[in-house]
Amino acid sequence: MTIDAHPVRPETIAQLRAVSQPPEVRLRANAEHWTASLYLRNLSPYLTWLLLKTSISANGVTGLMILVGWATAAALLIPGVVGAALALVLGQLQMLVDCSDGEVARWRSSHSPAGVFLDKVGHYTTEALIPIALGLRAAGWPLEFPGDYAWTTVGFALALVIVLNKALNDMVHVARANAGLEKLSDRKGEAEPSQRLVARLRRAARFVPFHRLYHSVELTMLAFATSIVGLFLPPLSADRILVLALLPLAVLALIGHFVAIMASKRVRA
Repeated sequence: MTIDAHPVRPETIAQLRAVSQPPEVRLRANAEHWTASLYLRNLSPYLTWLLLKTSISANGVTGLMILVGWATAAALLIPGVVGAALALVLGQLQMLVDCSDGEVARWRSSHSPAGVFLDKVGHYTTEALIPIALGLRAAGWPLEFPGDYAWTTVGFALALVIVLNKALNDMVHVARANAGLEKLSDRKGEAEPSQRLVARLRRAARFVPFHRLYHSVELTMLAFATSIVGLFLPPLSADRILVLALLPLAVLALIGHFVAIMASKRVRA
């Protein structure tokens, strides 16, 4: 029994890689997180191999990714290094499962809009819940109101700005679709601003890439590093410094992202 000229289950890891990790996946400029390019795509076929031995669907794997992401945020509610270390591990695991859901879909030829939608739900909710958890962590757990409102408010504000920044890319695709334009290709030069000043500022930002701090992986890394620093500081001070530093930088990243989009060819007819 075969599906699209390959067996229901892969016979070798090499065969699985050939089908589930074609060049157009490995060479995507923007869709792949750096951890995937660095090492997760080397590990994910082994997880995908195990998943293909079960009846779980690609959307089911995406559901697992969502749950791992939520667990990552929940782990940050555990005080100290233990919670941050657990969140760090779970953040990496979420990205590993995220690699595998697409690989399962490509092997089984089961791509669907529902899968794309669930993937978006997973990343949006995880990257909103983590900063909220960081705010709760900065407030101290359990909470004491009204004194802790300030830190929880900072966490929720950070979550809002991160989600808005993330949504800008999807807004571009929606705007192009509504305008009847073709789908953007995932090429490196596609997002390059056409205005020289904006292009120079965008290139300069690569030397201090604070705008890349707001993915779940980077946020958990920051939380872990902060928990280590916090061992040598008064209780909660390191966590509070972290969220206070992240919020204005996130606002700056949001503004810069918006300007870069408006100055690029992506929103031009």
